[in-house]
Amino acid sequence: MLKKEIEDFYEYVHLIRGQAINTAKSYRRDLLKLNEFLQTKNVLSVTKIQKADMSEWIGILFDSGLSTKSIQRHISSAKALFQFLKKRGVIDVSPLETIRPPKASNYLPNTLSPEDVMQLLSFRPNTNGEIRDICIIELIYACGLRVSEAANIDIKDFEEGLQFLRVLGKGSKVRLVPVGSFAIKAIELWLEKRANIETNENALFINLRGKRISPRSIQNSIKKISIAQGLPPVHPHMLRHSFATHLLESSGDLRSIQELLGHASLSTTQIYTKLDYQHLMSVYEKAHPRAIKK
Repeated sequence: MLKKEIEDFYEYVHLIRGQAINTAKSYRRDLLKLNEFLQTKNVLSVTKIQKADMSEWIGILFDSGLSTKSIQRHISSAKALFQFLKKRGVIDVSPLETIRPPKASNYLPNTLSPEDVMQLLSFRPNTNGEIRDICIIELIYACGLRVSEAANIDIKDFEEGLQFLRVLGKGSKVRLVPVGSFAIKAIELWLEKRANIETNENALFINLRGKRISPRSIQNSIKKISIAQGLPPVHPHMLRHSFATHLLESSGDLRSIQELLGHASLSTTQIYTKLDYQHLMSVYEKAHPRAIKK
């Protein structure tokens, strides 16, 4: 029922507004699920969608056990589609016009302690694949990368030797981040091993068949190494969160951390101040003789 409108919107978001392909795909994925729901309601035209249909759909999202953040994303995708159709004159009023998304819970990202990071990176690689995986972990933690950003790095993205990395982030925005000495050593070792793999790829990280490594492969490799090191399964984003938290604890410079993470808004970066306050409170409660013990 909505398939044509969804594809038109997908092309508009990606080709005209220039948003990242992953963002456009995320919109389409959410909207196709909405389309499946409307089909079960036998709503045969976009002009026939009612506010009651949207309220029922949101209720189903809640019942399915999705997180508040995921539900917000689904509603945001639908709102964007209806605004697009409204501007094109397909509909007069959005059926989500007066529906408010649920408030986000007080979400705090999971992080590793500096000691956990040291334990993770004390892994001793025995194969070329493991040398690459340790290099990936070092670089994600050193530069605060998203997993997709790590997978998309080309060798030519480094400047001044290996000291700086140009990162293509969300919204096709490029940022320049410094690379720490431990990560540089790991990259140099991996490049030695990479030279023995037959490939036509420009990618820094390739698999043993010479193809660019995927974000899913990175996730699986980091999970495997973390478990081998006696840690709970570590997701790449935990390394990015840890990067930001450890920098904030040491420097308190939120604006610089915003630049390094590639956040468009400082408000996004401010989540790490809550983590920093939690850390300070933990230290206080353990150390101060008159602190309230919980």
